[in-house]
Formats: sequence, C-alpha cells, structure tokens
Amino acid sequence: MAMPPSAESGQAARYVTPDELRVGLYVFVDLPWFLHPFTLNSFRISSPEQLAELRALRLKRYRYDPARSDEPHSGGETAASTEPAAEVGNEPALPEAGGPEFVQSARDVTEQEVRARRVLEHRRAVAQTEKAFNKATGIIRRATRNVLSQPEAAREEITALADQMADVFLNQPDVSLHVMGEKCGGEEAYVHGLNVSILSMMLAKGLDLSASEARTLGIGALLHDIGQIEIPDRVLKKSPDEFTRAERELHASHVECGVRIGKRMHLAPQALVVIAQHHEMADGSGYPNQLKLEQIDPLARVVSLVNFYENLCNPVLLNQAMTPHEALSFVFSRRRDRFDERVLQLMIRTLGVYPPGSIVKLSNDEIAMVVSVNPQKTLRPWVMLYDASVPKQEAVMLDLNNESGVSIAKSLRPVLLPPAVYSYLSPRRRITYFFDSDVPDSGEHA
Repeated sequence: MAMPPSAESGQAARYVTPDELRVGLYVFVDLPWFLHPFTLNSFRISSPEQLAELRALRLKRYRYDPARSDEPHSGGETAASTEPAAEVGNEPALPEAGGPEFVQSARDVTEQEVRARRVLEHRRAVAQTEKAFNKATGIIRRATRNVLSQPEAAREEITALADQMADVFLNQPDVSLHVMGEKCGGEEAYVHGLNVSILSMMLAKGLDLSASEARTLGIGALLHDIGQIEIPDRVLKKSPDEFTRAERELHASHVECGVRIGKRMHLAPQALVVIAQHHEMADGSGYPNQLKLEQIDPLARVVSLVNFYENLCNPVLLNQAMTPHEALSFVFSRRRDRFDERVLQLMIRTLGVYPPGSIVKLSNDEIAMVVSVNPQKTLRPWVMLYDASVPKQEAVMLDLNNESGVSIAKSLRPVLLPPAVYSYLSPRRRITYFFDSDVPDSGEHA
C-alpha cells in the first residue's frame, strides 16, 4: 500500500469528497487491496469508468496528491471538482440527513425511491465484492502453481492475503458475507480454500484471536488442502463414497503431503499443525491420527468444522450438494459430537440459521434466496425474490433489516421447487462466498 503524502513528502494529507473526484486527480485508495478493483493503490484517474468505480467504494473522502494531479481543464474549476457523483448511472442524489435541504426534499422522496436507492447501493457493493473475490482467487491460483518452484514467494503472497483478511475481520465494525454469482468461481480447489479461509476467519473475532493467531488461521485454512496437488485427478474427482481402500489411503495422504509442502514454504509451526489436523474429529473418528478434542489444536478445530461444512455444500458430485441451511442443520443435528461445541455454536450465530445461498419462504409467502448476511443481524438478511414478471437479471432485492413487516418463515429444499422457480433463483452449482465491510473513511488510514 502506498505511503501517505505526509510520509512521502512531509506534506499534510489532502482529501476530496466523492463529488469532488475528477479525471486527472492522483488518488490513493486507502483500503486493503482485495477490497478495491484497481491494480495499484495509487494512480491518476484516467476515465469516467474509474470515477464510477472509486465512488462505488462508498468512502466518505479520498486522499489525493495535488503535485501529481493534472490541472483542471476549466478555468473556473477547482483542483478537486467534477460532476456530482449522482450523475453516474443517472440516478437521483438523495440529500444528507440533517443537511439544509433535507427537510424540504424528504417530502418529495417516496419510500419506493429510498428502497430503490438502497438496492442500487447493495448491487454496487456486490459487484465490488465479486471483483475482490476474483482478485483473491487469482492470488491463490498463482501461489498454488508456484508453491513447488518458488515456495517462499508463494508463502509471502498467501501471508499477505491472510494479513489483510485478518485486519478486516478483527477490526472492521461491520462485515457482511455474500454468496457469489455464477460468473465467480472457476477452479474448485482455489475456491474451496478461499471459502474455508473466509468462513474460518469470520469466527476469529468471536474466538478472541489475536492478529497473529487470526493470520495463522487464515494461512492454515487457505493451504489446508495444498497437499492435493500431489494426488491424481482420478482420485480427487471421485466421490469418497466410491473410493477403493487404496484410493482412500492415497487421498488421505494429502495431509502428509501438505505438511511436507508447508515445511518447504517455511510456514509457522501452528499453520503446519492446522494442515496436519484439518481432518481430525473431536470424537476420534478423523484422520490421520484419530485425535480427540483436547488433542486437536484450537485453530485446527475451526478449520476441521468449516472444511466439513464446506464439503457438504460443495461435494465432488454436485447432485449430492446440500444447501447451506441443510448443511448447517445436518452438522448440528447429526454430527455435532465431531466438533468443538463452542466453535459450532459460534458458527451458527455468525452465519445465521439461513446462510447465504439458502432458499427460503417469507412470511408473505414469497420465495427467495438469501444473498447477503450481516453477522450482527443474521435473521434479517438481503434476499432475492422470485417474481415471474421481472426479468431474472433485474430480480427484486429486499433488505429484510428495513422491512419490518416481512421475515423468513422457513427454509426450502431447492429440488422441491417448481422448475420455473428453481431456474429463476438458480441455486449456484457451487456455493462460493466473499465478504464486504463498512470500512472507516479514508482519512483514518492516512
């Protein structure tokens, strides 16, 4: 991340509001790299598209460097002015609460308009989150492919990713979990590691982990299956229920292979333990050493649970996949003796009874899919409604946190839905997650 101007040049930091951004301004994006779509954290704005993407970050102010900014073309224009943010996308701007025009304008703003603006902001957040997801999977893909030839470089990339994630999950006030669209994903091995790391690190704050412990948890979770690069595809792509004894033993060896690779990367000892124990179960039914709960490292207990849950949602044979709600219910009702009870309870509280990707029936009899969950408000998520009169790409989004008269009545099994509803809501072939955060304004990073 670029240093603040005060560190680079001894000058005080300068800021502009979103409305004052313009083409030619040299700006600093004071966010973790995976929370913005730009290649660099500082650059000169070169197009209206970059303006729109910067404003979509929803920061209250943006740091900039006058010395590296182009002079405005208009003589009457200040060094930090441009067309108002509301003109991007041609949506009307809403006045700020408490502002001089708020009382008068509020009379002209209907509830429907407020809801539409809220939905627009949510769609922008999801689009930004999808870009961040693809950016993170690219890092994991590159590190995995280089892990044997450049193990230390791979470790540095994975560590940097885990560091940034730990900072968000431990220090940001509001982190929301989104289910990604079909265009996100790609190679399952990279997505699985990212899913497990995100779900694991969402528990870090509730477990009172230090920044160092959270980073180690993230590294171990990202790399827990790294040993699978030495397992043939014919085994990895076969359902475990169909393994021969020899194939089961070969597949189980990915744990030992992973530890060996981790040592080549010079991972911290506890990260190696997470890799070594991510298939151990509290009741002693796991492998490779049939450890009991008290023998399993606390961080490995987290990854063991999350890995099990994630594999229920995204098994090798997709026709055996459970919805997130079904998977969480199955773990709690049928397998809870295999996991640390404290971690399982925290996971249920954090994901909610209806994790993103769940299909639900609302109290008004509408059918919907949960698309985003704030761990602080798990029973009031964002949902996408089924409405045959609305094109799927324009599906109605509803924030239940702002809809006091509507709530979730129950979960539904996608396979029991009418074909038209199933096709419209399109439960993802693979459930993939990423996160979004209400970050502090950029001045706090200066």
